[in-house]
Amino acid sequence: MSDDAPREEGARRGLTRRSLFKGAGAAAAAGAVFRSLDASAKDDVPAGPRTQGPGKAKLTLQVNGQSREVQAEPRETLLEVLRLPLDLTGAKPVCNRGQCGACTVWLDGTPVYACSVLAVEAEGRKVTTVEGLGNPDDMHAVQSAFVEKDALQCGFCTSGLVMSAAWAVGKHGPDLSEEQARAACSGNLCRCGTYPHVVEAAIAAAKTAKKGG
Repeated sequence: MSDDAPREEGARRGLTRRSLFKGAGAAAAAGAVFRSLDASAKDDVPAGPRTQGPGKAKLTLQVNGQSREVQAEPRETLLEVLRLPLDLTGAKPVCNRGQCGACTVWLDGTPVYACSVLAVEAEGRKVTTVEGLGNPDDMHAVQSAFVEKDALQCGFCTSGLVMSAAWAVGKHGPDLSEEQARAACSGNLCRCGTYPHVVEAAIAAAKTAKKGG
């Protein structure tokens, strides 16, 4: 077969080297246009969470009513950042897998497991820890009731239970029922078995609270 045979075969099929290059050039040009249009369309989309990582980046967290700046990696949980470097050790790293509730905090007023929330997800949101409820000199009603009703023993679960019970008291106020108190604390495990006293403490605190407060 002569060297011109492949060319002749391509010509019979309507395909030549020139037409091939022309087609490839047109495809590349079209791709560039569509990429440009796609980029323009993306410019109209509201910006999502800013890209961070893989190393540490500066985060600004609203914790217990204060703006706190930290350096954290995108993989770090809210629990890790609260404890180190913010030194808020009330939330406990017990199971570290979202099952025991010892690390319960409020995120925008709702109880969450801090070990199951990334610190970057909490940026710009209101974080409340047990330290933000009260202190020994000025305790929250639930904290005082936990002492009065002997609702704590080893203490590992206590801060998480306080946060869950305080949320229920704030939501229902004096109308808080035993069933509602139990439901609010159902995600918190206590190896010492102080559940009955926890419920008693929540009910006692609710009697002095205002609904929604």
